Amino acid sequence: MNNVGILISGRGSNFRALSDAIEAGRIPARISLVLSNRASAAGLELARERNYPTVCIPSKGLGRDAYSRLLAREFKSAQVDLVCLAGFMRILGPELVKQYPLRILNIHPSLLPAFTGLHAQRQALEWGAKVTGCTVHFVDEELDHGAIILQHPVPVEDGDSEESLSSRILVHEHQIYPEALKLVCQNRVRVEGRRVRIMPE
Repeated sequence: MNNVGILISGRGSNFRALSDAIEAGRIPARISLVLSNRASAAGLELARERNYPTVCIPSKGLGRDAYSRLLAREFKSAQVDLVCLAGFMRILGPELVKQYPLRILNIHPSLLPAFTGLHAQRQALEWGAKVTGCTVHFVDEELDHGAIILQHPVPVEDGDSEESLSSRILVHEHQIYPEALKLVCQNRVRVEGRRVRIMPE
């Protein structure tokens, strides 16, 4: 049974989706830590309501490496095996990533490698993309770069705003993130270079 640490900065909707799937028994894991860099993150209140261990470590004014050392200490204390970034608005330092090779997952609102970084949905609209979507990938030392586990396409509709496109993508984020975590927890993911193979049950 994997201990999962979930990192959030805001409302925690992907955290809720992961939590729902774990509590329903669809993922062989337990949530051992919910950590936020913002005390005002609504997801922290949800975590407390569900009786998960919660920690807030404000990141303002701290460099990436210094902040990552604080995160590593909390991961060790909570015996975290896997880390899920769920709207966490900080980039992890390389030393922390090296400590958890192929054990840190992230969800990104585009079909990577397109539209990395912030405001991916806005980037898709500005580029005139006909299709965008969402991606669950392993985190490596580069931004939105690690090997891709699952993706789901979402058509861009005429008249879409950033908000309408984001809301349609989010529906599929809530579907593929729990599925990706389940696959990793079941040891069904094999990484060969940049290719990810999903093994049968």
